[in-house]
Amino acid sequence: MRRARQPLVDESSENFWPSFADLTSTVTLIFFVLMLLAYMQNLIAGRNLEAATRRLAASRQQISDAEMKLRLLGDQLRATTAEIEAGQNRLRVSEDRVEASARELANVRAKLQGIAVLRVDVLNKVKGALEEQLGAGAGAAAGGAPRVAVADNGNILIGESLVFEYNSYTIKPEGKRLLATLAQAFSRVLADPAVRENVDVILVQGHTDERGTSTYNRDLSAKRADAVLNYMFETDHALEQSYGAYFAASAYSEFRPLNPGKTEAAYEQNRRIEISVVLKDASVRGVIDEYMKTVGAPGTPPPAAPAVQAPAATP
Repeated sequence: MRRARQPLVDESSENFWPSFADLTSTVTLIFFVLMLLAYMQNLIAGRNLEAATRRLAASRQQISDAEMKLRLLGDQLRATTAEIEAGQNRLRVSEDRVEASARELANVRAKLQGIAVLRVDVLNKVKGALEEQLGAGAGAAAGGAPRVAVADNGNILIGESLVFEYNSYTIKPEGKRLLATLAQAFSRVLADPAVRENVDVILVQGHTDERGTSTYNRDLSAKRADAVLNYMFETDHALEQSYGAYFAASAYSEFRPLNPGKTEAAYEQNRRIEISVVLKDASVRGVIDEYMKTVGAPGTPPPAAPAVQAPAATP
């Protein structure tokens, strides 16, 4: 038998092609994996970039909001500063007004004090003239009660025993000399226009003690006050002619005692002639009206009027 002829095949060639195919597949697989990795990396990077973009946008928004809040805070700070400055300005204006009002009030107090001092000065001048007429040591009665004094309310007090006998309205010779001096003193005082400008009335008051009926005491006190005023005018006609409109007489009976006691000394102290200088209300109102017109305006207060301490009646 003839053998079939077998083709000549190179064994090395048969082994080469499968290896190349495997290599190609492997390279392709690697390339695919690399492409997949690159895609995934790009996908992740894109997502990260998107997230970073969102964060950046959020950060920018936060910065914008913060800038807006800062501007608002700045506006509020400027507004608050302006309000504080306005408040300080108003406070300075108020302080100036208070200071001006204080100066004006001091001015009013000085003027009112001047009016009060004028009244005390008039009474002290009259009292001094009476004491000069009475002489040293003649101003007290035997019982120790003062016969001429200036009371706490500024009125001149003349004890009954210096002018009248007990239960009488006839003026004693000693009382006539005293009343003549009193009339001259008032003439000198009222000659001052500044005094007359502020004096409303010089009131001569009659007072008794509580014993007896009020009707009798009222009649007696009225007659005593009239007797004192009439004699002053009789002894000094110029006083009545020039200044008679400034005088009046009144009766208080027993209703305004100086001493509420029930002793003889208390009764003697209550029986008296009391002379009061009443100032015009218009003088005080004028000072107040002047203040009300000028209140709030700056001014310089005048020097305070000197205080006059009126001697109190000895109980």
